[in-house]
Amino acid sequence: MPKYVIEREIPGAGKLSGEQLKAISQASCNVLSNMGPQIQWVHSYVTADKIYCVYIAPNEEMVREHAKQGGFPANTISEVATIIDPTTAE
Repeated sequence: MPKYVIEREIPGAGKLSGEQLKAISQASCNVLSNMGPQIQWVHSYVTADKIYCVYIAPNEEMVREHAKQGGFPANTISEVATIIDPTTAE
């Protein structure tokens, strides 16, 4: 199943409180629950003004639908071509 990286432009994201991040996470999980098991949220990285999310989904359209239903921006959606890490150098 394809993996996607979603860039969400959210000014001040890095200053969101734990409670705010919890609420965002709960909203995302509720939408995912309604959409079914084909789409999965793996994890997210919060930076100063963006959140980068990693999702597994059958297609980009499903990722966009999740963003639409959750009211989240999905400024850029990129399908992961391959994953590398330090072991790739061996």
